Amino acid sequence: MVSMIGGSYEAEEFTKNLGSPTVVGREVYGNLYGCEPQKLRSLETLEDIVRGAAEKGKMRILDIKKWKIGDGVSIIAIILESHIAVHTWPEYNFATVDVYSCGAHTEPRSAFEYIVNALGAEKYTINEADRSSEF
Repeated sequence: MVSMIGGSYEAEEFTKNLGSPTVVGREVYGNLYGCEPQKLRSLETLEDIVRGAAEKGKMRILDIKKWKIGDGVSIIAIILESHIAVHTWPEYNFATVDVYSCGAHTEPRSAFEYIVNALGAEKYTINEADRSSEF
């Protein structure tokens, strides 16, 4: 059994629900420019945004770790399917985002776009990688 925020989830049930006999790994990551600096400084705001992104991407949060580095914030959500990471530099109105998921049922691009919109990015780069296994 895997413990997570808000309950627990049987690992057997998780693998059964992946919907595919192969490992499905999808990563969406990029740079966000022209973000709202007050949001980039706030641990609480960023945690709320990451929680919303996980929900939008159909991901289940196990734990969240966050810390201040100077004026910026780093936050990592450990999700049952992998992770969501956001690192911010408010002095440059800049953030980096990485959403990686091994769940066939998840939508990492939707989670990434949720973060882009929530931080008010004026422009952003987006990269997508298929990290699935070839059986």
